[in-house]
Amino acid sequence: ATIIIIIILRRKGVSGVLFCLSLLCVILDVQLDGVLGATHVETEHHLEMGRKLLAAGQLAEALSHYHSAVEGDSKNYLTYYKRAAVFLAMGKSKSALPDLTRAIQLKPDFLAARLQRGNILLKQGNTQEAREDFEAVLQRSPDQEEAQDQLMKANELEELQEEAHAAHHRGDYSTTITVLDRVIEISPWDPESRELRAECYIRLGDPQKAIQDLTPTTRLRNDNRAAFLKLSMLHYSLGEHHESLNHIRECLKLDQDDKECFSHYKQVKKLSKQLDAAEELIQEERYQEAIEKYESAMKTEPNVPFYTNLAKERICHCLVKIKRAHDAIDVCSEAHQRDPRNVNVLRDRAEAFILNQDYEKAVEDYQEAREFDSDSNEIREGLERAQKLLKISRKRDYYKILGVNRSASKQEIIKAYRKLAQQWHPDNFQSEAEKKEAEKKFIDIASAKEVLTDPEMRQKFDAGEDPLDPENQQGGGGQGGHGWPFHFNPFESGGNFHFKFHYN
Repeated sequence: ATIIIIIILRRKGVSGVLFCLSLLCVILDVQLDGVLGATHVETEHHLEMGRKLLAAGQLAEALSHYHSAVEGDSKNYLTYYKRAAVFLAMGKSKSALPDLTRAIQLKPDFLAARLQRGNILLKQGNTQEAREDFEAVLQRSPDQEEAQDQLMKANELEELQEEAHAAHHRGDYSTTITVLDRVIEISPWDPESRELRAECYIRLGDPQKAIQDLTPTTRLRNDNRAAFLKLSMLHYSLGEHHESLNHIRECLKLDQDDKECFSHYKQVKKLSKQLDAAEELIQEERYQEAIEKYESAMKTEPNVPFYTNLAKERICHCLVKIKRAHDAIDVCSEAHQRDPRNVNVLRDRAEAFILNQDYEKAVEDYQEAREFDSDSNEIREGLERAQKLLKISRKRDYYKILGVNRSASKQEIIKAYRKLAQQWHPDNFQSEAEKKEAEKKFIDIASAKEVLTDPEMRQKFDAGEDPLDPENQQGGGGQGGHGWPFHFNPFESGGNFHFKFHYN
């Protein structure tokens, strides 16, 4: 450029200008040849590297080189075709389609690209355009077997699509599903067919299969907010609130102002937060607060049975934990009526019956629970404990003897003991028969007090073992089922024995 300027300055007139222009063209032509040569070499290098990386299965790296090849030579139909091949290997058929179309535009008689594009269009359910590609191939190559087979499939698919829509219009959802099974086999990338089959599954009461069909449509369609919303609502109806929340968030990522998605998001988020908080409270053994949180959750979502069933089940569990036996039995019974095969409810109601000293019903609930879950160690151990308690209750039930609940405190037990000991003291009775009956009751009352005020003995009794039963004692040191608990019976010294009982 500097040389040209100097020459222009030295040469004046038209001849000088023409000379300079000629010289400039020569210089530019030399430079352009160099650039084009370099570009061609670089493009060939990228194509070669792309081929090697594709063969090695390094698809992302291969795609990067094919991108560079397309940029370097945008008029070469093969670069587009090869990049389309990488896109297909990566499962990105939608990205491959524009490259195949561009390759065909650059070379209309490129049959391999037409056949490949036809295959993609067929899998997408686009029968008309797919048929056009297969027919174009057969016009130039009538014996092309793959094009012949695919054209037959395109015609079959078109007929099946019409049949499926007719069955759906009649309300024959089972037939629609059967026909769509074949449709989707031929065109697995067609979102419309999957959406239609999902609708049929919903109408037939099979939301899980509807979810399986709708999930891939979120990738098969661009900006498929409707699918994310429907998926969220289906998961929500099944009680899968975390999955529901994930899907509705995907909808809002596409459009944060979508009214339907935002409205559903607020509902799911509120309920999910309440349920998670309630479970955390249970883990922290804050059972009364957990009950209140589950009651709030039932108000938040009163129309989906799953959440009411769950809340009743967990409230039942919490009431057992805080030893509110009567309330627990009522709530657990309601939960059992709503969900008769729920093992957790049966287990918790059995524990409520044990708290209420109704061992026969506890055994019945544990037996029913075992029918539904025969492998659970917790159910097996619970049943064994309930059976032991039932056996003991037919002998002596220390709680019943003192007239206290199984959840009674030590102070309540001592208070009941003092009242009954005073009432049944033998000195309060005159006839020999009355005295003997009083002695028996008095010994039972004292035994009950001894067992229930001793933490270790009470724990054994609660586990279904009578610590004063000689069958459960080692070495034969027991005093019998109705023995004096302190190893001394003051009434054995004679019927005329009298003593003063001090109520400490």
